[in-house]
Amino acid sequence: MTTHTPRVFSGIKPSGGLTLGNYLGAIKRFVDMQGQEFETIYCVVDLHAITVWQDPAELKSATREVAAGFIASGIDPTQSILFNQSQVPAHAELGWIFNCVARVGWMNRMTQFKDKAGKNAEKVSLGLYAYPSLMAADILTYHATHVPVGEDQKQHVELTRDIASKFNHDFKAEDFFPLCEPIIEGPATRVMNLRDGTKKMSKSGESDMERINMTDDADKIAKKFKKARTDPDALPDTLEGLKDRPEARNLVDIYAALSEVTPEAVITEYAGAGWGKFKPALADLAVEKLAPISQEMARLMKEPDEIDAILAKGAEKADAIAQPILQKTYDIVGLVRSR
Repeated sequence: MTTHTPRVFSGIKPSGGLTLGNYLGAIKRFVDMQGQEFETIYCVVDLHAITVWQDPAELKSATREVAAGFIASGIDPTQSILFNQSQVPAHAELGWIFNCVARVGWMNRMTQFKDKAGKNAEKVSLGLYAYPSLMAADILTYHATHVPVGEDQKQHVELTRDIASKFNHDFKAEDFFPLCEPIIEGPATRVMNLRDGTKKMSKSGESDMERINMTDDADKIAKKFKKARTDPDALPDTLEGLKDRPEARNLVDIYAALSEVTPEAVITEYAGAGWGKFKPALADLAVEKLAPISQEMARLMKEPDEIDAILAKGAEKADAIAQPILQKTYDIVGLVRSR
């Protein structure tokens, strides 16, 4: 039985800017996994971005901005591999092989495609339809064993497991590709809209007041939390008391995630408090945690050569892991490829 190196892979798409949801649901968790028992590989998935049309100049800028967000948040290029997807051709090469392994019926069950395509499914790109197999390639190119993702991506990780299992079975490759495990944890893995607690915080929302952007300065961060929608009632003395109060629960979860405590601990500390006390406390906490990140992102974005050098070096490291796995995949499939 093959023993795979414990290895984490995850990525973020460069489209529309980073929000607090990206930070708490993904990047903060990426940072926390550094230096543990895993090798950590993090990627700006720019090939996924072009499944819908992108302005080329804006895409380049957005790719650098996501990389800047990773670095400013604490991703250390000496501890983790950080690169952008299009610099490592193995992703696209393995993605095509997986297109030939995955079944159309599997793709038809992907709920995120249905949500994004809506009533115009016949007019969207083939890339948008097939991108879960490219995501599988992103992960399995490195034989990643663990994938930190948001709840909305769990189905795609399950598909990755299906593709790995079918490949191993069809080509009698035993457990060549590992069955990776999704990692979904933390009190704010799904950060909600500051104006409507029933909707996910989105970089494409109508109002900028709905979200905290990772590029927001201290004043904007504080203003947005102080003006966040709440309800008339004080905070309860148990978490159960927030059951039908989505905006209140969202703010409690955000406070918990930023302070690295449980929501129950937040409720214990603030039971009976009104929003006039809680929201300023949350604003102060958010400024303390997030303003230094936005400041460093601003500095990095003025130094694109610094970002590009980090991504290029990361791509070299990533490619060194990917090429032997890709070559073995070609050999298993029976494709002739010069070494």
